[in-house]
Amino acid sequence: MKPFELLSDIAARSRRNATDLPQQIEAVTYWRGVGFQLGGKEYLADMGQVAEILQPPRVTKVPGVRNWVLGVANIRGRLVPVMDLAGMLGLVSKASWRSRRVLVVEQGDFLTGLLVDAVLGMQQFPVDTMQAVENAESALAPYVSVGFRRSDRLWGVFRIDELVQSPEFLQIAV
Repeated sequence: MKPFELLSDIAARSRRNATDLPQQIEAVTYWRGVGFQLGGKEYLADMGQVAEILQPPRVTKVPGVRNWVLGVANIRGRLVPVMDLAGMLGLVSKASWRSRRVLVVEQGDFLTGLLVDAVLGMQQFPVDTMQAVENAESALAPYVSVGFRRSDRLWGVFRIDELVQSPEFLQIAV
């Protein structure tokens, strides 16, 4: 057998015995966040912006601050200001104290606790289903511009990083 015929024979046998390539499946990319309720509506916070979720800790009142600043709490040896998010935004909380939770957010070296009505666990949505939120309440508009729809509910993505850098949030003195 000539060398070219030998190579052709090997190639033909290899193709006959080869298995098919695995089927290519398009991977779906998901956006993940922490679901929470505020003023009776559902919102999402980016997973990277929430360091911890706690039951409301015991707080020490601080004089001379706005009424939505609940006080400071000792969380694992660090003093953390705890803010009532609904109160800051002028919303009415519709939750009992037992269901309320504190989202601990970290900006640089600083921790801040945000009291919300309830935490709804980790939520995930396909990235390509993100849509604009047009009818956000005026107090929420600077922080909620996009969201995800699940069934008949729109979950707005709450930009905590924008909130904690806003002048309204930083000016807590009366």
